[in-house]
Order: sequence, then structure tokens, then C-alpha cells
Amino acid sequence: MRLTAPPRRETGRRDTEGMAVASFVLGLVGLLVLNFVLGPIAIALATLALRRDTPRRFRALLGLWLGIADIAILAVLMAANGATSWSIVG
Repeated sequence: MRLTAPPRRETGRRDTEGMAVASFVLGLVGLLVLNFVLGPIAIALATLALRRDTPRRFRALLGLWLGIADIAILAVLMAANGATSWSIVG
């Protein structure tokens, strides 16, 4: 009698899809608010998703580029007026 291992669940693939989507959403939201927090998180999630060979590669790349854009916008804002996020003067 041979015992077999329980069937493996495909959670790894689904996790990478979630990371790719989350990086895209966080990068997109980071363009408007909290770019100093959401930008690095988007970059980290996109990098992890790409390293784990996500099937949503394009979305992970968009998240990566949006995270980089968040950091770039932060640098421009800090150089322009010392702010750490968007500010609307009324």
C-alpha cells in the first residue's frame, strides 16, 4: 500500500496575480495621495510578482513603473516646495 501526498493547491500562481494587481492599484493611487508610502510598496509587490513569474506580467510592469513615477513625483514636489504629497491651494 502506497501513501500519496495530498494534492497541492495552486495558491502560488493566484498570489502572484494578486500581487501584480495590487502593485498596479497602489501605484495608481499613489500618484494622487501618499506617494511616499504607496510608491515603494507598489515597487516591492511588482518585483516579487515578476520574480515569481506572474501570468499578469504587464500589470506587474505597470505597477512597477507607476511606483517609480510615485517616487519621481515625490522628488519633484520636494524639490519644488518641500511638500511630501500633493497639495491643493484654494
